[in-house]
Amino acid sequence: MAVFALSDLHLTFQVEKPMDIFGTGWQDYVQRISENWRQTITPQDAVCIPGDVSWATYLDQAKEDFAFIDALPGIKYISKGNHDYWWETVTKMNAFLRENGFDSIRFVHNSAFEAGEFVVCAAKGFDRDTSQRLKDRECIRLENSLQAGKRLSPEKPVLVMLHYPPFYKNGEEITELTSLFSAYGVHTCVYGHIHNDGHGCPVREKRNGIWYKLVSCDRVGFLPVRVALE
Repeated sequence: MAVFALSDLHLTFQVEKPMDIFGTGWQDYVQRISENWRQTITPQDAVCIPGDVSWATYLDQAKEDFAFIDALPGIKYISKGNHDYWWETVTKMNAFLRENGFDSIRFVHNSAFEAGEFVVCAAKGFDRDTSQRLKDRECIRLENSLQAGKRLSPEKPVLVMLHYPPFYKNGEEITELTSLFSAYGVHTCVYGHIHNDGHGCPVREKRNGIWYKLVSCDRVGFLPVRVALE
């Protein structure tokens, strides 16, 4: 099993939210995702999707978006993004998956899963303007997930999905998050949310023994990014 990552799919099968208003780079993006994915991913592979999956407001409005994802090859591990307004409790979301037969999708939230050579953990993360209460909550969720990963497979390297980058716009590390990475032996962090060049965050860089990779789909040509031990 190979492990890949691709964030910010921003699917709109049941809502009116054309992405090409954000630039010509988004033209035909769903077709490009599908074609690139099918050429890259096998049914045995895993794909981590750190947030902004669908523009739907409610879970039932995201049914066709999840049908699209489920029909793609591989097992998909999804965590929450800032635009995933459809997000419900894990119990409700797992019931939604069962009711619709979407058996290739897993939600990572206060939990962890084994995927190939990694244990996959996740949190949404935060930016500088987030309230301290929400920052604290995200740190708790991240640590809950990391603890679940250690219980699941203490020897495997850890792959963390964040939606927001673990850096502020000037490239400064968010130490509340990166200190947890160091404490739990995180190997790689993949993140999305960034859609421009002037953000100051690393696109692909190793810092203090941890790999950081930006995987927003428009920044990587709508092509899933391979994540492997390096």
